[in-house]
Amino acid sequence: MTPIPIKDLKKIVAFTDLPDEHLQWIAERLEYHEYADGELMIKKDDPADTMWFIPEGRFDYYLDVNGQQVYYYNFQNDSVSGGVGGLLPYSRMKASPGYAYAVGKTIRYSLHKKYFKELEQLNPAFIQRLIGYMTERARAFATTQLQHEKVSALGKLAAGIAHEMNNPASAITRISSELSKRLNENYLLTEKLLQCKISAEHIQSIRLLVEEKEQENKEKLTPIQRMQKEDEIYDWLENNDLTGNNIAVETFTEAGIIGEDLDGIRNGSGKEEFIQVLRWVENLLFSHRVIKDLEEASMRISNLVGAIKSHVHMDQTNELQTTDIHRGIEDTLTLMGYKLREKNITVKKIFAENLSGVPAYIGELNQVWTNIIDNAIYALPKNGELTIETASDNKNVYVKIIDNGSGIPPEILSRIFDPFFTTKKVGEGTGIGLDLVNRIIKHHNGEIKVNSKPGRTELVICIPNHEINKT
Repeated sequence: MTPIPIKDLKKIVAFTDLPDEHLQWIAERLEYHEYADGELMIKKDDPADTMWFIPEGRFDYYLDVNGQQVYYYNFQNDSVSGGVGGLLPYSRMKASPGYAYAVGKTIRYSLHKKYFKELEQLNPAFIQRLIGYMTERARAFATTQLQHEKVSALGKLAAGIAHEMNNPASAITRISSELSKRLNENYLLTEKLLQCKISAEHIQSIRLLVEEKEQENKEKLTPIQRMQKEDEIYDWLENNDLTGNNIAVETFTEAGIIGEDLDGIRNGSGKEEFIQVLRWVENLLFSHRVIKDLEEASMRISNLVGAIKSHVHMDQTNELQTTDIHRGIEDTLTLMGYKLREKNITVKKIFAENLSGVPAYIGELNQVWTNIIDNAIYALPKNGELTIETASDNKNVYVKIIDNGSGIPPEILSRIFDPFFTTKKVGEGTGIGLDLVNRIIKHHNGEIKVNSKPGRTELVICIPNHEINKT
């Protein structure tokens, strides 16, 4: 093998200031490779056993994230990577986690790891320089990883918002249409009512009855109770020879009207007059009900907007602030409500009273709740149970998030906080959620622990309730 000329090695940033005799030693042990534009240099799971140098061209590096190639980094002959890549001294990498592709004509020199010990003895300062490049590379990977996780979290948030907004928005559209129809019917029904010469006092008594029923604290009827109430009204209509007149009995039942109330509404009216009164009252009651539904749907959207604003930390800077832990958790549950409903998951909240505010980076902490609760929902079966408990002492605030799913197998329990580790199916998880959670908790000088067995998985987050370092 012909040694690579020293003058070519001197082009590589990492070799700056190296003595010629050291360059000569390296040159005699390098292998030369050349790649065309777009050519694959490294693929996933290739052995990581060489350090390589790039005097010319560039390699774009893509990590394998759940079967997809995601761009993460580029290696070229600059001050950032030093023109160095692959396995570096003291690295624990065993195999390539992704793919490297040449950009333009690219030249690579490779040095096998069997020479690393000799190289360290030859020039310890050079080894330290390489470790510096490795540290910078790890930092760049972590930054990119965080960006991808934020995009993933944004996708989850957007999906949650779309699902949560859809129901009340659709309800408002449906209610508006129905209310418009009912208001138009009101003109005709009022005209017929006036033709019956109903007195103002009679109308006043009906209004007072409706208002009284609205103010009553009615419990929601079970299906069986509803059927019984409707049967009672049907019986009253039958006893008064009023069946077969298209009277919407369910509307009266919903309003809490019973047969005794119908006697008051009739107030001595003849049969035909009373039928017109019933139809007019039914239209009035139904209109009141859909207006309430409209109010609830609008309030639902308003609450969602408030939860979104709080969750993404709008109108606030990303600085350390006194944070209401309970509100952050509640907002997260609101935005993930559709996932909870899909599996009919019961949520138990055991919140400590008078929990003090916690100094925290609110936006980061909300990512913690989102990732952990999302993972719990994924792990839970239909009709599962999610429990969230909070507590505090003089030093810390504690949050327990517990699910009664199948548990985490003991053989992988120690790996769940590793970067890119996931138990989710391809396309359903990034493998960076719990790694991000762990780093955020550490950023708050806190800690997170996990205990798991079949039927109970518990994550315990501990956050100091005093001022934390801002570094």
